[in-house]
This record gives sequence, structure tokens and C-alpha cells, in this order.
Amino acid sequence: MTTDTEQGSDGGPLRRLLDGRWSEIRDRARSLELERFDPPSYDLSTEQHRARILHRLEEFAASGLPRVGFDAAYGGSGDVGGGMVAMEMLGFRDLSLMVKAGVQWGLFAGAIAALGTERHHRAYLADAIDGRLLGCFAMTESGHGSDVQSLETTATYDPETEEFVVDSPTPTARKDYIGNAARDGRLAVVFAQLITGGTEHGVHALLVPIRDETGNPRPGVTITDCGRKAGLNGVDNGRLVFDQVRVPRDALLDRYGQVAADGTYTSSIESAGRRFFTMIGTLVRGRISVAGSAQNAAKLALTIACRHGLARRQFPRPGGTDEVLLLDYRAHQRRLLPALARTYALSLAQNDLLADLHEHLTAPAAEEQVRERTQREIESRAAGLKALSTWHATRTIQTCREACGGAGYLAENVLPQLRADTDVFTTFEGDNTVLLQLVGKGLLTDYSSQFEDLDVLGVARAVADQFVGFAIERTVNRGVLERLRRRRGVQPEIRDRDWQLALLEGREKHLVETLALRMRGRLARDKDPFAAFNAVQPHLLAAASAHAERQVAEAFLAATDDCPERADLLDLLFDLHLLSGIEADRAWYLEHNRISDARSKEIIGAVDDLCEQLRPHVPELIEAFGIPEAWIDAPIAQLPASPGREPIRSGAMHG
Repeated sequence: MTTDTEQGSDGGPLRRLLDGRWSEIRDRARSLELERFDPPSYDLSTEQHRARILHRLEEFAASGLPRVGFDAAYGGSGDVGGGMVAMEMLGFRDLSLMVKAGVQWGLFAGAIAALGTERHHRAYLADAIDGRLLGCFAMTESGHGSDVQSLETTATYDPETEEFVVDSPTPTARKDYIGNAARDGRLAVVFAQLITGGTEHGVHALLVPIRDETGNPRPGVTITDCGRKAGLNGVDNGRLVFDQVRVPRDALLDRYGQVAADGTYTSSIESAGRRFFTMIGTLVRGRISVAGSAQNAAKLALTIACRHGLARRQFPRPGGTDEVLLLDYRAHQRRLLPALARTYALSLAQNDLLADLHEHLTAPAAEEQVRERTQREIESRAAGLKALSTWHATRTIQTCREACGGAGYLAENVLPQLRADTDVFTTFEGDNTVLLQLVGKGLLTDYSSQFEDLDVLGVARAVADQFVGFAIERTVNRGVLERLRRRRGVQPEIRDRDWQLALLEGREKHLVETLALRMRGRLARDKDPFAAFNAVQPHLLAAASAHAERQVAEAFLAATDDCPERADLLDLLFDLHLLSGIEADRAWYLEHNRISDARSKEIIGAVDDLCEQLRPHVPELIEAFGIPEAWIDAPIAQLPASPGREPIRSGAMHG
């Protein structure tokens, strides 16, 4: 395995490609020397683990990396993308720290920055950014998680005292799973139904103190501990209940909705639905960071499993004495190499999305309709990529655990804790199934004019009124794709870019158009929007997934243009990613006559061939992840055998 010195001080062309625009931030994160403690985290009590993570949070704050994404007026550099990358990098190191940091800087401080105005920024941001003021993001309730518009917590304005009265009127209004709440948080961003003069104005966010300076709950605030979880036990998740808690009028984060002293409500956004989606849309960064952290966790798992496969030997060849390396077995390659290729695809799509979000948030003010459409498109891509990335992490980490046999089940080899810590990623920062429904609704409606109607009735109206035809909207410049197609020259049809992309595009187009037709037919027959939507829900999810997969493939293909030194290797990776995905879905392609029986078998053979061709490049591919050696602390993740060093052979541990 090569070293950074052998590849060059920057880690080589693949490392540069994966690091992308924010390589300097990634290197700063890699240089973090977070204090190491004994014993390992899996031997700690909940309280010990939380204390360790708080200490590491303080170290992370002292590094200055959390400031990167915030305005220079509060000690930052205004680098939105860089700030998100810094948070994602913790996915390599300590997922409890990543989540607690995400709560503190991505959600708590991020909400103040995005939803508050200058007075909130002056009062709170500097302390929140430097970690002197620890906070919570209190959105999810016992009764409502994904359906934020139906939250039950209320914030009723009292004009006589110029205060909001925050209350949990029902047991299901309890705020649940709130990070930083059980132990360390002092101030919470609380999402509640805003009521003035007897009129509800929808969900808004307010700053509510939950603890005093001594750490005791404030009057009217009840705090309980969620207790031990399957993973992430360094994060102090808690529950919050409010009993007529009074906060001043300026506690309202009022960038998008203001309440005057007499209780008059005003907003620059007239539509309540559009206002809600605008407010929630400002928080999309958390969703993108979770996707990136999940990808990094998958990279760590693949590094451990691939290194193990490059070192461990099992069974001699017939007639021989030397045992065979695990990664030389085709079945083992089939387990790990498609996951490795997909990890590259998702990472490069993540880089592309991060760059677009950064440009969108830092660009000069554009015409409102254009800006809103861009925002909705980014939100849709973020939702799809988060779903694909977190499901991929869950599957990949389990695959890596199995590929390492019984050794992979040992806590010291990291994979069990990694699996437990990432499991919740599929349901927080947006449940994946709900996120794909949002993507699907966006395919059926026009985001630029349907903000207030993204409910079932609104989607039904749009489908009934719109032309059923569906045009592919590319996220990557068409000229880039055409240039990459030409670069390939003459290829066997199965590896021809036009054929591959046409297959993806054809599936997406077919699913969306038939989805609209089915829904329109149900509406005409039953006159019931919910029944029509519910009947086609699995179809909608399939369409959304196909849409997100096509976007990932485009981003992967376009990124290869930025790494001409390893273009041939990236072409192999792209082919493996695309063809292994088609192989997994070949039942659909066969049912819809998109491929023949013979072509289906050819795809299986091509995946086998690609695994064989990529096998010698595995050390380079995993080293390009740039994970510091100190962070790969699984004993089975030793470097491959070298002269004078014996590889691992079969031992007493059986998988």
C-alpha cells in the first residue's frame, strides 16, 4: 500500500478528487488530535461516555473548525460548504461527537443564524459558535416527527406582558429525542404553533431557556432522559415538556414572521404553506451533513473490511500449500467492490450538491422566483441523497461486518459500534421514506408555484391539471456529459455511456409518467385525493428513488472529468456502480422489456469482470478516502502483508 509521500503530499489524484473543493478544511479536520481516553467507548457507562463527548466537543470548538461556516462578524469565515465539510469529517472519527456537534452548530446555532435577525445574532451567536452556550433543537414531538406542520406545542402571545406562553397542551406534545437536552443544553430552539389574537399562524421557532446557570431546569420546564440507546450513547438525548413557560417577545426567531407589541402578526411571505417551507428549507444543511457523515462511516467500514480481506487468508488452492487471500475470492469481491464503487458515486454527488448549496447561499440576490426554485431543487436533491446515502451506510457496514466473519463481531474491531451508531441515520433529519415522498411530490408538481399545496390535495390537483409528459432535468452540464461520452470511444454496448444513461433515464421517465397516469385514473374513478395518493405510494417511492439514482450517476460521471490522471480507473468504478445497480434491479428491466434475458446474463458477467479488474486497485481506492491511520483503530485493519511480515491466517474465531 502506498503512502502519502509516495503518492505526493496531497494524497494523490483520487484523494484530491474525493476531497474536492474543501480539501484544506478536510486536512484541518484530519489533523485534529482529539484526546484519546481509555477504556474504549463501548466499555463506558452512559454518563462516562457523555462526559467524554462533551470534552471532545470543547476540543472541537477550540480548533476553530465550527466557526468556518458562520458569518465573519461572529468569528467565522462565511464558508458555508467548508463548515458542513468540517462536521462531516467527524463521521470518520466519532459519530457521537458528530451528532452532538451537529446539534450544537448545525441545528441550534444554525437555526439562530438562519431564522433569527440581527438582534438574535448579536445576543447569542458568538457564544453558541464558541461552545460557551450549549443548546438544543426542539422540533420532534412524541406525536409528530415527520409531520412538522402538525406539531402540538403552542406559543401564545400575551400582549399585556409582551410575552409568549410556551405550552405542551397534550402528552403527545412532549418534545422527544432532543440532543443536548438530557444533560448539557441551556437554551432550546423550540418549534411551536404561533398564536396571536386567537389566530394560528403555523409553526415558528422561539428561543426558550431550559436550564439556569446552575444546571437545574427552569420553572415550568420538565426535562427527562431518553436513557440508553442502541448507539450514539455519548449524545444526551432528552425529553422536554413546557407548562406555561413565559419568554419575551424578542425570543421569537422572526426573520420570516414578526409579532408587534400589540400582537399584530406580519410576514413578507403571505402564504402560510410557502412560509413554512421557506423556514424549514433554511435547515437543509443538517440533512446534507448527515448524508456526508453516513458516507464517511461507510468509507471507514470498507477500509476495515478491505484491509482485512487483503491480509487474511483462508483455504489453500487445490494441489497447493499457500492459502488464498479473502479478497481474491470472487464472492468476497462481489460483497465489497460494488459497495466501494457506490461509495465513490455518492461521495462525488455529495461534493456536487455541497458546491451548489454553497453557491446558492453565498450568491448575490437573484430574482425571487428563480431563487426559490433553486432552493427547492437543492432540497429535493438533498432529500434523495440523504436517503440513498444512509441506507447505503446501513447495508455496507453490515456487509463489511459479515465479510470480516466473527472478528467483525468483536467490539474492538469497530464495526458493531459503527453499525449501531449509524442505524438511526435512516430516520433522523428526515425519515428516508418520507424524504423520498417529498422527492416524488416534487416530480409531480411545480415547486416554484406549489409551495402551499404540497399536501395530498395539492399534489392531486397538480396531477389532474398538468400534462403527464416528463422531461429529464439534468443536474450536470449536458456538454460535460457529451464530452465524457465521446472520450470513451468505441466500447462494448454494455459499457457504452449512451446505453447506460438511457437505461437510467428511461426507467425514471417511465415511472414518473405511469405514476401520474395511475394517480389521475384513481382520481377520476374515486374522487378521493388521499385514496389516489395512497394507492400509488409505492410507485411514487420507486420513481423518486430512480430520480435520485440518475442524479448520482450524472454527478459521478461528470466528476471523472476532473481527474484525467485516473480516468481509466474511474471509468471502471463508474461501470461497476451503474451495472451492479442495474443488476440489482434487473427484474424491473426484464418485466418492462428494457433488457433481454441474454443482456441480463451479460450484465452479471460484466459485474464479475469489473470486480476482477478493480481488485488490484483496492489499496489505492481505500487509501484515497484519506482516513488518518490513528482513526482506523480496528486490530483487523492491519496493512496488507509485506516482505518479512506474516498475514493473518485462520484462527480460533469462526464467523
